[in-house]
Amino acid sequence: MEQMISLKHVSKYFGEFRALNDVSLEVSAGERVVVCGPSGSGKSTMIRCINRLEEHDEGEIWVSGNQLTEDVKNITEIRKDVGMVFQQFNLFPHLSVVDNLTLAPMKARGFSKSDATDLAMTYLNRVHIPEQAAKYPGQLSGGQQQRVAIARSLCMQPKIMLFDEPTSALDPEMIKEVLDVMIELAEEGMTMIVVTHEMGFAKKAANKVVFMDEGEVVESAPTEQFFSEPESDRTKLFLSQILTH
Repeated sequence: MEQMISLKHVSKYFGEFRALNDVSLEVSAGERVVVCGPSGSGKSTMIRCINRLEEHDEGEIWVSGNQLTEDVKNITEIRKDVGMVFQQFNLFPHLSVVDNLTLAPMKARGFSKSDATDLAMTYLNRVHIPEQAAKYPGQLSGGQQQRVAIARSLCMQPKIMLFDEPTSALDPEMIKEVLDVMIELAEEGMTMIVVTHEMGFAKKAANKVVFMDEGEVVESAPTEQFFSEPESDRTKLFLSQILTH
């Protein structure tokens, strides 16, 4: 299988604080990896480094066969292949939903307005809200806004999708609609890394689960094995706390 993402002995510091400590991770094409762990364990920092939103200090990161270096051209190339969805939706409030989606394809990929609009409608259909195209973000529910944010990332036709706790800002009744869209993406073979506490999603959609604590990968295992036979005591404790809620 083609390696889509490879982290080799990656460390990241914020001043004296070591947010990532010698992290290594391999993600193959079509693989769906869920990253879980307590708050402050380095999960979000790790995926932000993959998209160069944070700059790692030690080790190597490879994305789609390109090494992430300080070369701006290289970073731009990698970002074309990598979509990212955040906790907050980061939509432009003054633009309609469809205009939020067409902006990047027109600016970054040179699409015409009509081609970008066709693309936007394709992906709004994909996340099941084509009827919201003319509305503004403030007129949508949180779950709908997050689905727009997913569609916006898909409009760049990425090879890889990174999700940073995409449901943590949502009301409980809206979480399922976003996870359902993500499960559909997973079933279609999208390469994904998802930072989440939603263990139901992990069981349903992930090939592999990675548990992080204190900036380190404590355990990485196929999903079924991770839940049925965790090896580390720290993993067992985390699962016992999160699965009983």
